[in-house]
Amino acid sequence: MYSPRFFIHPSAMNPFSHEYFMEQALDLAQRAAEAGEIPVGALVVCQQRIVGKGYNQTEQLNDVTAHAEIIALTAASQYLGSKYLLDCTLYVTLEPCVMCAGAIFWAQVGEVVFGARDERRGFSRVSPSLLHPKTRLVGGIRADESQALLRKFFRGLRT
Repeated sequence: MYSPRFFIHPSAMNPFSHEYFMEQALDLAQRAAEAGEIPVGALVVCQQRIVGKGYNQTEQLNDVTAHAEIIALTAASQYLGSKYLLDCTLYVTLEPCVMCAGAIFWAQVGEVVFGARDERRGFSRVSPSLLHPKTRLVGGIRADESQALLRKFFRGLRT
């Protein structure tokens, strides 16, 4: 008989779940916030191993392209020795922008998992077909936590 007290969430049984890797991306987003950057974190996972990490560094590097996704994709490509990331999953705390969607397309990332939707600058606002046709898309994983980090950051800028 089912008892809610003994129910184990599927992510607790599988340490390599979307929630697990999104937690790692959220930690990277927190690092970005601490550095005065918009709190977005990203990582690339291949065969249950993190092969690339990044967080926003546009202010630190004085580079408008230094988004978390771009940094994570570059690190993964260098680590794997391939410009194509077909068998990889990109985890990012915020829906990628159009620029990052283009990079994801060219890298042919197998799956993109994001937290919060970006109503203003997210790629799906322009066109949901900006990703490679074979790329799977999963949204809303730990979205509330991603949004909370962003709200806290922007609230701090206004005070």
